[in-house]
Amino acid sequence: MTNAPQLILASASPRRLALLQQVGLEPDHLLPADIDETPKKFETPRALALRLARAKAEAVLEVAKNTDAMKGSVVLAADTVVGVGRRILPKAELTDQAVMCLSLLSGRGHRVFTGVAVAEPNGKMRTKLVETRVRFKRLSRQDMDDYISSGEWRGKAGGYAIQGLAGSFVVKLVGSYPAVVGLPLAETVNLLQAAGYPVHENWTTAGA
Repeated sequence: MTNAPQLILASASPRRLALLQQVGLEPDHLLPADIDETPKKFETPRALALRLARAKAEAVLEVAKNTDAMKGSVVLAADTVVGVGRRILPKAELTDQAVMCLSLLSGRGHRVFTGVAVAEPNGKMRTKLVETRVRFKRLSRQDMDDYISSGEWRGKAGGYAIQGLAGSFVVKLVGSYPAVVGLPLAETVNLLQAAGYPVHENWTTAGA
């Protein structure tokens, strides 16, 4: 891209990378942010998702400023939080956490909040919070046991990955499907364009 800033994706998530590639964007660098993701006392799911997205973008922008190969880059960061009421569900790492999440989500609705932050080289920050409502069918013990056995839940907000096997649990979704996967595309593209990043530059050759 002639004279365009470089794009840094502040994430190691293959899902976020694949979503960006879907809309013709290939980050110049993948640089996961190393931040503390512990919720603050009384913090809501919505506030946490936006705070972490901003914090990731800020942390990676600071690294980029001090790295010759990445100076002048635009940084894109995101964070996804699953909430039931004001309760924040963990990014499940342990089987017990995943069982707790699935038991809580079974047969009821929940909300998925994805915060997106785009940091410009001058430090200007643009953010957007996307809320999606999801409802699961009532899960049998077999459903849960088999899903736990798959291991697909590990590291996922709320203990599930909607783009995988758990897609068969979803009976209703209102909002942005890609946001639940990890990156709301329309909102991300809007933020990048507002930051001066040429989102459509590769579109003329996308179908070649």
